[in-house]
Amino acid sequence: MSEQLSPLVPILMGSKSDQEHGKAIARALATFGLASHLRVASAHKVPEYLLTLLREYEADPRPKVYITVAGRSNALSGLVDAQVSAPVIACPPLSSTFAGADIFSSLRMPSGVAPAVVLEPAAAALLAAKILGVAHADVRERVVAYQQSVAEKVIADDTTVSSARGIL
Repeated sequence: MSEQLSPLVPILMGSKSDQEHGKAIARALATFGLASHLRVASAHKVPEYLLTLLREYEADPRPKVYITVAGRSNALSGLVDAQVSAPVIACPPLSSTFAGADIFSSLRMPSGVAPAVVLEPAAAALLAAKILGVAHADVRERVVAYQQSVAEKVIADDTTVSSARGIL
């Protein structure tokens, strides 16, 4: 039996201004024991560089889920998804500049391109962990533990709220 390779989650950002959003995803991935790489590669400005990065990641035999972070005109998620066989999760940073309309570039992709769209960094990391957990028991166990802690918090919150119900 061969040793199972540890998964990797490349976080590809359209620009350095997306770094805080990318770091939030990386922190959330770490809670599931997942390694990540933060990279900047614009599909619009340096497509050949992006394709080179993708070829390097695709040559790496580790199981992967890619997370893309790009707003405004999100060509990054579509280009990455079209070039890799692993799942892609688009996690665009929300901006008030366009009253949220720039999110549509992440929601509508051409046929044959299917990145998932998750708006919250922690939720994007959770989805990546769930996908990788299908084949990695240790990741799956961390997901289950996380879900259990979330459920316990909700029940504890209900206990606090329900014990104060007579107080207005």
